[in-house]
Amino acid sequence: MTILKKIVNFARLKSPYLLHFDCTGCNGCTIETLACITPRYDVERFGIVEKGNPRHSDLLVINGSVNKKMEPRLKRIYEGMAHPKAVVAVGACAISRGVFFDAYNNGKPIDKIVPVDVYVPGCPPKPEAIIDGIVKALGLWKERLEEYK
Repeated sequence: MTILKKIVNFARLKSPYLLHFDCTGCNGCTIETLACITPRYDVERFGIVEKGNPRHSDLLVINGSVNKKMEPRLKRIYEGMAHPKAVVAVGACAISRGVFFDAYNNGKPIDKIVPVDVYVPGCPPKPEAIIDGIVKALGLWKERLEEYK
């Protein structure tokens, strides 16, 4: 079983899958995050492919502030991801709830719901900053994957 696990982990190292979870907000961060997969920035050169299923994902990229109805869904998505996993919080709303800080429907900050590994500040952050955050999260994820063997 350990040889099979080593082969699977080697394959996972070469092609990490990313899950983009968009919470409430102005969608500025979402536009910039989706710009990262366009040919101009081409995040796929790092081997990253965006997936829509948490069971197939290694990195979770979260945009926007989490409202009270999204908290259990975010927890369920995080728990559904395979180990090891890394989480990137993108934008001011994801980090500190931004301009929606005093909104009546706003829940807890993201780092109180799921553990966040990398924070990408900005409103909205530039695609270069998002790519830098994703690459840092990939480094953490690869270290965890090597330990997970």
